[in-house]
Amino acid sequence: MTIGVDRAPIAAASADQAAILLGGLEVPDPLALDSGGRVTSARQWEQQRRPELLKAFQENVYGTSLLAPTKTTYSEDSGGSGGGSTKKVTIMVTGPEGKASFTLRLFTPSSGKPRGTFLLIDHRGSVGDDPGSGGYAPVSTITGGGYALAALNAEEVAPDDAGSYRTGVINAFYPAGQDLPADAGRTISAWAWGASRAMDYLQTDAATSTGIDPSKVAVIGHSRGGKAALWAGAQDPRFPVVISNNSGSTGAKLARRDSAGESIAAINAQFPHWFPETYKRFAGNADALPVDQNELLALIAPGRAVVASAADDGNADPQGEFLSYLGAAPVYELYGLGETGLPSASWPPATGKGFRGPGMSYHLRSGGHGLEDADWQIYLGSDLFAR
Repeated sequence: MTIGVDRAPIAAASADQAAILLGGLEVPDPLALDSGGRVTSARQWEQQRRPELLKAFQENVYGTSLLAPTKTTYSEDSGGSGGGSTKKVTIMVTGPEGKASFTLRLFTPSSGKPRGTFLLIDHRGSVGDDPGSGGYAPVSTITGGGYALAALNAEEVAPDDAGSYRTGVINAFYPAGQDLPADAGRTISAWAWGASRAMDYLQTDAATSTGIDPSKVAVIGHSRGGKAALWAGAQDPRFPVVISNNSGSTGAKLARRDSAGESIAAINAQFPHWFPETYKRFAGNADALPVDQNELLALIAPGRAVVASAADDGNADPQGEFLSYLGAAPVYELYGLGETGLPSASWPPATGKGFRGPGMSYHLRSGGHGLEDADWQIYLGSDLFAR
């Protein structure tokens, strides 16, 4: 039986209800309008609050996204691998400053239409034409379970390097000899944009023999890829399922738990190419952010938000990811999907068990940072595309 979350830790923190309490911290209430008052319906959320939050995340955290390409073409090579069929797709895009291309690899079951498709933002660039069968991208396990895997080579979209990150798609949209605007998205934003371009292709592929159903595509990312997956799902409502695996800071973790795990200052210092210059203003001052990551998860509603943490992954702050998950539930309640599937709001929940509500899913794996077979077993066994 699905049990609703204990509402006590999510009680209103002030008279105007501009904040809620999560784990003793005041964080922004996703239902509080900038102009005052509260959202009371799904329609009001979609027409008023959701646009406000998207704008705030663009201006303060992830940056302005790239424009849609003026032209997109695809070239395909087919083969067999991973226990089913394989298609290597080169996605070629044209922007105002030139052209760029990147690779999407599609692995489908050997028979029957896929039950759904996992679109992996592969920030490691490790899913090749003949991938392995375990861990990070267990293709044979996924296709053997009746699902498809679409692996986006994120390194080709935007190299994960401070000196060359623009040489993928970004320079097709901004003059190469000029600095990017301070509020322009960098690597993480570009990866999210690439996921949407991959979704463009999967919609066209639906008419082919692979039988991909574009209404059953889960965008998934691990670690830095998980940050991009959440931003992709927040912006693009075509993704019915969005999976954050150990995404940590500027992913699923509450920003206001800045002293737990990786901080805003640390992530921007180590990876200055991930986020816009505007985000660096909040280093050491997370409380000044007008948004927090529970609101990012809420932007996925009514699509399924899936948060996966690892008990020993201190850098990603699993408790902060858990609290953020709880803090998104009020928006899901607008759609009648507010039950989180958790037995209580107490930390920590049991490890190794998938908790599934009608619109949200969560699990805490034992062990450390990684996308492992145990995570995939829960994803594949949770019927994520059903309500």
